[in-house]
Amino acid sequence: MTPAVTAHVAAVLTIFVWGATFVSTKVLLTGFTPVEILFLRFALGALALALANPHRLRTRNWREEGLFALAGLCGVTLYFLCENVALTHTLAANAAVLVSTAPFLTALLARFLLGENLRPRFFLGFFCALGGVLCISINSGAVLRLNPLGDFLAFLAALAWAFYSIFTRKIGQCGYNMVQATRRIFCWGLLLMLPILPLVDLRWQWERFTQPVLLGNLLFLGLGASALCFATWNYSIKILGAVKTSVYIYLVPVVAVLTALIVLHEPLTWLAATGMALVILGLAISESRLPFRRHTQRGTRQTSL
Repeated sequence: MTPAVTAHVAAVLTIFVWGATFVSTKVLLTGFTPVEILFLRFALGALALALANPHRLRTRNWREEGLFALAGLCGVTLYFLCENVALTHTLAANAAVLVSTAPFLTALLARFLLGENLRPRFFLGFFCALGGVLCISINSGAVLRLNPLGDFLAFLAALAWAFYSIFTRKIGQCGYNMVQATRRIFCWGLLLMLPILPLVDLRWQWERFTQPVLLGNLLFLGLGASALCFATWNYSIKILGAVKTSVYIYLVPVVAVLTALIVLHEPLTWLAATGMALVILGLAISESRLPFRRHTQRGTRQTSL
């Protein structure tokens, strides 16, 4: 496979794992607090990446080191903290819709900060996918209503992820090994998380780690959703760019619905099915290379948008 095809496959596989994390996190919340889950999963992820590639990453200058710090701050610390806290102040449906604006925000930042082109089909795909996310959210039984603090935090989570995508794209252009780079990002995220830990209720109950269900889900989040998937996602951004990779985020609610259907035996309603179809259609439109035609005074010529 070409690097581009490999990157697309890596992005899809990453999203399938991330979509399943909602069910896994729901199980872990029976024994751990949200901040405990956040810290432990990335600590495990950093350890796994260190074992996979123990060689030290040496940055060339403080500017590039700053990119790693900013990526860790946005993609690890701020994104997950804002999202988790948002869910305590607003409806999950609101958060799902607002977090799904991350590809749109990424595209805007990429246009102004990286000079990446925005094509009309991206916006068409965005609104189509957002309509699908709305259908899936409404299917949950929640009524979308304004919750200022929680909704603002959910929007900040989407914005933090957009900035993470930009910083990761810049890191990819520096030519660093993606496993080492991802480990460095995790370490910065964990370091910037330390000041928050004394403010939360940490429970030193080690017997929780002897429970197979809790330990298994924690390993899944740490080794699979964090170590493996962040490395593959960062690789996709390096090859495809921030915009083309970010649109795969649209698939997260689709995978979440399918996981709930298989694992939790939740029914698949017509509204959820419609939402899934719209999300997939929006993704197809955003990623398509179908040419559009435009006419000029010299005749008709085909221009790829």
